[in-house]
Amino acid sequence: MQTKMSRRALLKALGVTGGALAAGALTGCAGPTGGPPPGSVTLGLNRSLVSLDNKLNQFDAAVTVQRAVRQGLTRIGPDLAPIPVLAERFELTAPTQWTVRLREGVRYSDGTPIEIADVETALAMYRQVSGSYLAAFFPEWPEVVPIDEHTFTLETNHPLPVLDYLMANILITPAAANVPEELQTGVGSGPYRVTASNRGTGDYTLRRNENYWADRPRVEQVQVRFMPEESNRVVSLRSGEIDVIDTISPDSAEQLQGLPDIRIDQVKGTRLNQLFYNFRKPSDHPLSRASVRQALSFAIDGRRLAEDILAGSVEAARGPVAETLNGSVVCGEYAYDPRRAKQMLEAEGIADGDLRLTLIWETGEFASDTTVMEAVVQMLGDVGVPVRLRQFEPGGDISEWRQGRGGDWDVLGNGYASPVGAALPILQGMYGGTPERERTRDTYHGYVNPQVVALLDEAYAEVDADRRQEITAELQQVVWDSWPSMWAFVPNSVLAYRRRISDVGLEPTNSYELARIGLEA
Repeated sequence: MQTKMSRRALLKALGVTGGALAAGALTGCAGPTGGPPPGSVTLGLNRSLVSLDNKLNQFDAAVTVQRAVRQGLTRIGPDLAPIPVLAERFELTAPTQWTVRLREGVRYSDGTPIEIADVETALAMYRQVSGSYLAAFFPEWPEVVPIDEHTFTLETNHPLPVLDYLMANILITPAAANVPEELQTGVGSGPYRVTASNRGTGDYTLRRNENYWADRPRVEQVQVRFMPEESNRVVSLRSGEIDVIDTISPDSAEQLQGLPDIRIDQVKGTRLNQLFYNFRKPSDHPLSRASVRQALSFAIDGRRLAEDILAGSVEAARGPVAETLNGSVVCGEYAYDPRRAKQMLEAEGIADGDLRLTLIWETGEFASDTTVMEAVVQMLGDVGVPVRLRQFEPGGDISEWRQGRGGDWDVLGNGYASPVGAALPILQGMYGGTPERERTRDTYHGYVNPQVVALLDEAYAEVDADRRQEITAELQQVVWDSWPSMWAFVPNSVLAYRRRISDVGLEPTNSYELARIGLEA
């Protein structure tokens, strides 16, 4: 009979003291002197904000800041459906045509008007940038065809029924200032303008855009700081130096809960965190077989990870994308059965110690990441599979490793943002790899499945919404049955902030509208 181990007991058994250190920091460190200046809000981010547009960005919380400076034709709203922003009309007018009309009177922070050419250039820059994260969501790039000064069509060769979702992530910049790389400065149409930026430190200062075309922002200034150490962010929040922090561990949330000056918001998220297999292994490697990947999954006690280490702040995935996304379906469940894991490995000719794995991840990929990885080492060791951990610091060369250019690895601890609100584009981005894309290392860790690509093509070509959903559901089951992940989970979006901040409105995409927040007297 298995005895349930508490989270604290598990951390002690694993020799992990990070939570205790964080708790000690809360009680033993002196607070900083002074908080944000009057009329100002300071955000403490756990990942460095390296740019003010999102051409290469996979850090979903950064969207809060980026969207405050630059905007798209649409945005993904709280119900994960597209909402018009720069477009007052965004309508499917033919199977391969969307008609868009820009809002009249919308201007950038420097007073210049938004033009159709800016949209056309933005699409070109997102397409051309090397290593584009968002490019994987587009099975085809639309062509901009002007009709009049404010109206144009987006034309494709094949139906693209989720283009209104996709365009929420194409942030618009004046054409003359846009380039196929990340932008650290420049003007936008959003509620704030950039007055200071330091990519090296991840610090930015935003001031209210007095030319903003919509409702005037209620906060005059927003300061953004990169604070990688969670204990420092929590101390700074408690002391009043920082107003808002994101992506906090269950330990920190527990310590902050109930404090008179702190609020904590949680909503079901859209980000999928995974222990994803390396699909670039040679055909004779054990991980090239789905049966071996499934066997290793049986070794992972997902309930213990979710409930004890992550304190119920996550839900184990039951499909290849987050269930919160429009169009997602339940495909199955991860099961813990170490005895079956050993039997399946033995049936594959793998004895204890024969299969040795390297697990890599970047610090801060998700809350309590190091503790999760150390627990996984123990669980796999229990079925005779030794694991070596390799942890990368932010700003390191993990991207080279992910592309198979930096070194060999077997399992990646990774978080995949789902900024488009719908399942189909996320399936395209993660699992729509082709041999052509793999030659340039533009697949998701080598995942290439011809059956998946065929179903994606069929789903995108289907104009009937009900039939398209049937195909999308079949597609998700095919991906699930290929066992791309050893284990995966969807964390709640969690935000902690001081009570002087009002109307935050945290959304499932782990972002919120900066223009809406206020300061209480």
